[in-house]
Amino acid sequence: MQITPPSTIAAAPRATPAIADQLERAFLEEMLKYCGPRAVDGAFSGGAGESQFASFLTREHAAIMAGKMDLGFAGMLGEAVR
Repeated sequence: MQITPPSTIAAAPRATPAIADQLERAFLEEMLKYCGPRAVDGAFSGGAGESQFASFLTREHAAIMAGKMDLGFAGMLGEAVR
């Protein structure tokens, strides 16, 4: 039995900087879920609405942080660092 190698090898798709940015935002969002700001209790709390919409606020905090810092995910994915 003879096995012949494929004639052409397709190159792996390269990750774009936008994908690296999305990955950084997702990473920061997960980290902020555990160590980010917590809801307050008492007269100045947001009540039931605060707990319902906390994930949106965490997502926005992560997006702002990802825009301000570079975690280097693009370099790890094989792209040139911005």
